[in-house]
Amino acid sequence: MKIIDSLKEMGRNFCKCGMTGWCLEVVFTSMESMMLQDWRLMGKTSLLMFPIYGLGALLSPIGEGIDRWLAVEGGSLPSLSAGDRIVRHGVLYMVLIFTAEYFSGAWLRARGICPWDYTGRHSNINGLIRLDFAPLWFCTGLLFEGITKKKGA
Repeated sequence: MKIIDSLKEMGRNFCKCGMTGWCLEVVFTSMESMMLQDWRLMGKTSLLMFPIYGLGALLSPIGEGIDRWLAVEGGSLPSLSAGDRIVRHGVLYMVLIFTAEYFSGAWLRARGICPWDYTGRHSNINGLIRLDFAPLWFCTGLLFEGITKKKGA
């Protein structure tokens, strides 16, 4: 029964992250249209992005697993300030999001259906990721952790 409950919770969290990612992307792309002085503020996303953003449901369990691993390796997890924990998790999530974006983009591009292409943009890597998005992914990872965290945990 516990496994079923865990799978249900993971499914709910997958949907929360997928929907949140879609909303963030629509807001972000409508801001881009504002910078182009298109006052219709048309935002956009792709159905293909839902499962990619949904993977954000894995971030918090990975962060918690790393915390437990550090506690085992070091004997006990040193008490970190809330700020230190935020930085550690934010950087971890940012790296994981960049990794997922790069590999999912490469997979989608190989099939001719990648909804993004950063070629020619500042600090892009193979047109698949933009390093200047690091602060956005840092914050998005922490947001996904917050919306998927168990109440009282």
